[in-house]
Amino acid sequence: MTWDFEQFHQGHLLLWLDHVLSSSGASVVAIDNKIEQAMDLVKSHLMYAVREEVEVLKEQIKELIERNTQLEQENKLLKTLASPEQMAQFQAQVQTGSPTSNTQPPLPAGPTPVLPSTQNSGTSA
Repeated sequence: MTWDFEQFHQGHLLLWLDHVLSSSGASVVAIDNKIEQAMDLVKSHLMYAVREEVEVLKEQIKELIERNTQLEQENKLLKTLASPEQMAQFQAQVQTGSPTSNTQPPLPAGPTPVLPSTQNSGTSA
């Protein structure tokens, strides 16, 4: 749920300020107090919205860290399975910036390794 400042601004604040300003005999001090109250209300709504967004971003960071860990593990495994020739070819491509091509020798025939998955680890940050 995303808080909409424009909706709040148009709805609550304008109606409230209109009522305060249209009241007959309102003193300057009373108006100042009402303005301060309105600003406090806006501040609390903004703080709520910021906290909500921070929670969403924390969750996204957690998911990205988990995905990065998984990719690092897969990368480590693939490096151990690659032949020295394949690693040398890869390093040369990285240094020259050339894209990976399909000209590299195929991996040795045999059972396909199963990569460990950390996607459902159940740990929390």
